[in-house]
Amino acid sequence: MIFRLLNVQGIAGLVAGLALAILLVIQKGETHHWKKQSAGYEQLYRSEQAAFAGTVANVRAAADLARAADLANARRVAADQRAINERTAHDFEARLADARAHAQRLQHSAQAAADSNPGAGGAANLPHLPAAPRSAAQAAGADRLPVPDALTATEQAIQLDELINWVRAQAKVDNNAPH
Repeated sequence: MIFRLLNVQGIAGLVAGLALAILLVIQKGETHHWKKQSAGYEQLYRSEQAAFAGTVANVRAAADLARAADLANARRVAADQRAINERTAHDFEARLADARAHAQRLQHSAQAAADSNPGAGGAANLPHLPAAPRSAAQAAGADRLPVPDALTATEQAIQLDELINWVRAQAKVDNNAPH
């Protein structure tokens, strides 16, 4: 009965309306699907952003820790080197003082020997046997450098020896690993 009331144009309109309704339902389903998919992508994006922010924070914290460790290590190395410098300077000064005191004692003993034997200086230069040395230092200086020159040579030898000790001690300082 309805079909009698409708003509061809009415039926075409109904078919077109029905097709549009079906397309609208399909579009609604697609829209719902893509909204759900978009929410999933948005959640994934936010989790990636949070992971990135966490990574950046971890890198910054690690860099801060590394800077602090480097600073502490630099301070430790500087303190070790300062201690080596002070110890080497003290040893150098002590050894120089000992060498100078020893040279002064030798000079005084030589002067005392010359004063106790006044005829020896005016005698002719005759061959004779030298007296037995009283110490190793006196024996070493018997036929060699005069006392002032020997003292200078001894001071330079001490200086070189302490420089070698300083270089060896500085080379043992570990610049990379904290203790």
